[in-house]
Amino acid sequence: MDRLTAFGLVAVSLMLVCYALEDRSPWWVLGFAGACALGSTYGFLQGAWPFGVVEAIWSLVALRRWATLR
Repeated sequence: MDRLTAFGLVAVSLMLVCYALEDRSPWWVLGFAGACALGSTYGFLQGAWPFGVVEAIWSLVALRRWATLR
């Protein structure tokens, strides 16, 4: 496994963990937004720009949700 693949695995794993724990605290929603931004970065670095765009949008949606919950 190369470093880029490991980075993607970590980003998507963090997304899963943060999403599962979102009901516990608004900070998990913020963590989800950050993990989506990492996933977006991975998508662009990998060359899968549609994945990068969708993850960037998810990150913005999660940031908006975090601001509302705060």
